[in-house]
Amino acid sequence: TKHDPVRPFLTLTGEWIDGSEPENTLEISFDELSHDIMQYAYTVHHLTADFVRDDLSTFDYVRGFTRSDITNYSTSLNTAVNYTHYSFTFPNEDMQLLISGNYMLTIYDVSVGEEQPVATVVFSVVEPLVKPQASVTPNTTVEISGRYQQVEIDFRTDALHVVSPTDVRLLIRQNGRLDNQVYAPYPTYIEANRLRWKDHSKLVFEGGNEYRHLDIWSTYFAGNNVDRIAYDRNDYHAFLYADPVRGTWSEHADRCGVPYMHEYDHNGTCIINAERCNDIDTEAEYMYVHWTLPMAQPVLDGVIYIGGDVFHNQTVPSLNRMLYDNDNRCYYFNALLKQGGYDYQYWLKRKGEPSATLLQTEGSHWQTENVYTIYVYFRSVSDRYDRLIGLTEVSSTSR
Repeated sequence: TKHDPVRPFLTLTGEWIDGSEPENTLEISFDELSHDIMQYAYTVHHLTADFVRDDLSTFDYVRGFTRSDITNYSTSLNTAVNYTHYSFTFPNEDMQLLISGNYMLTIYDVSVGEEQPVATVVFSVVEPLVKPQASVTPNTTVEISGRYQQVEIDFRTDALHVVSPTDVRLLIRQNGRLDNQVYAPYPTYIEANRLRWKDHSKLVFEGGNEYRHLDIWSTYFAGNNVDRIAYDRNDYHAFLYADPVRGTWSEHADRCGVPYMHEYDHNGTCIINAERCNDIDTEAEYMYVHWTLPMAQPVLDGVIYIGGDVFHNQTVPSLNRMLYDNDNRCYYFNALLKQGGYDYQYWLKRKGEPSATLLQTEGSHWQTENVYTIYVYFRSVSDRYDRLIGLTEVSSTSR
């Protein structure tokens, strides 16, 4: 999407969104790793504030067709790994959106069916009825050691008929992460036509650390954080430098980890980019990227993942879980990525904990620049779905 390629959202200001405004349109593309031309189609479903399918009929939220074929595709040109690039814009002349809320667009092989999707795209549509004001402070209700950040939010409800504060629900995400997202509880202050969340213990996040970065724009030269590039058996390999632990497991760390050092990052995002390409969609190579995190002993009560948009900000064992090498005393992981630049971090997911922590692997500092996205949902007694009535983003360095 033109708004934000990582946390996509569209804006509903009229009766529907028809895709006629490029700045209010999603640009969706993906690669299938062969030169076989597949017959793909897509459909869209409305979701609750919890991102679960609701019971609305398709005709309640879609104008036009309920499914559409993907007909725009191109095969890769002179690449070591063959792939076909598919793309389309949404909404479009076939399918328009009628209401606000969360959505999931499902892409599937027509010969197999929607029950086995090949990809999904989750996005949101906002009808801007409220203008949430948000700020981030290092003065938290948890502790004063400088490891956390606290989000404070308030907005007016003049445009709504709020019977109870429970009609309104907030979702807060840090850098698009799903593991530590928070659904805000009851507001701290309820005033006339105004709700405020201030000094709330549920809105405290680890500050974390700036993201690490790798750049595999070239198949000939080692980019940022790349030790060497190798070509073996028709595959490119990018071996990264071993990353030092920056948290409390570092031998030079105090209780807050290695002292904070400011670095410019992109808060976990990634971009496809390659040298000597007229069209990066079909000429960029795929490369096996090799990560290494030296550690004297494995973690016995948890699992280490590589976090960031490159792995959809999730912690999935089959997707981004690192393994421990006893002989070389390190964690390692390999993944096939398209040429470009990628932000990433090492996340520790302890057994029984709902979210990952960065305290031991990356360190945590109140000075870290993070972007928080605040979603405001509204559902009155008469509403049949969760409306998204406000959305804003705030940086922790904004003052």
